[in-house]
Amino acid sequence: MSANQLEAYKTTQKLYMSGREIEAGALMQAAFKIKECQKNWNAADRDLQLQEALMNNQNIWSILQSELIKEDNPLPRQIKEDILNLSIFVDKRIFEVLAYPAPEKLNILIDINLNIAAGLSQNPSNNEQVVGQALPKPQKNHFATSFSV
Repeated sequence: MSANQLEAYKTTQKLYMSGREIEAGALMQAAFKIKECQKNWNAADRDLQLQEALMNNQNIWSILQSELIKEDNPLPRQIKEDILNLSIFVDKRIFEVLAYPAPEKLNILIDINLNIAAGLSQNPSNNEQVVGQALPKPQKNHFATSFSV
């Protein structure tokens, strides 16, 4: 498939995808970029690739955060709080990896993204049950603050 055909496909696909599917796709793509950095840890351009992958991931999580705090967000309060607290952990891990890079530190970011993406890919009517099962539970001491939603 040529680059032009691929772009046309992506544009058409976005027209027919739900917000949940777009979010899931973005999280999966970010996880795969981080995984690629992890697999190519000794590459000459690792620092640049790692920074780009982590900043991309942080941008996605920032968008999720902004959506979760909107008044009209339909998710139950507890789920919003859990995901917002998880986002704090993600932010801290990103900064930690940027300051002190280590490939094993990327595993949790990859796992969180893939688990949230899997939850978003499920039937929305089962959303509360799915998200509760999909969220990894970081240790409580990772959170400096709690959001009021």
